[in-house]
Amino acid sequence: MEALTRVTDIVKRLKETRLNALRPPTEFFDFHRISRPGDVNQAVSRISYNTRYFSANYMFIVAILGVYALLTSPLLLFSLAFLTGGFAAINKFAPDPVQVGDHVITQKSLYTGLFVIGIPLLWLSSPFMTFFWLVGASSCLILGHACLIEPGIESEYTSIQESV
Repeated sequence: MEALTRVTDIVKRLKETRLNALRPPTEFFDFHRISRPGDVNQAVSRISYNTRYFSANYMFIVAILGVYALLTSPLLLFSLAFLTGGFAAINKFAPDPVQVGDHVITQKSLYTGLFVIGIPLLWLSSPFMTFFWLVGASSCLILGHACLIEPGIESEYTSIQESV
């Protein structure tokens, strides 16, 4: 129960800080502001400004891609659920050793069994490939968007506000 309240507090804080910074979709997908940067310096300045300005939107895109990656890899989803469910079940139902016939089953032997089954299962589900796909796909989308979207007129005043 304590973990549930901790999770709800984290979600509330995330909602207050990050979700309030989400820019509206009309501003994020404004196709009137799409243009090719003139040179590398302009592209770098656009990326620098847009990654700060649309940071909450970009985090949302990474989260959506992460959920997509988990849902399209059922073996990875199963292996993660197996490991986390195994940890939770061992901690909840087997804190003390149990005598079964002549054998004593301890928490350590249960964790060993969980790792013997769970780690190869996790290895077969290729979490590294999924992670690097997530990094590559999100960086292509984010850098492409940040490079092509012209900063709004308010970007001209940020340098003035920083100097004051």
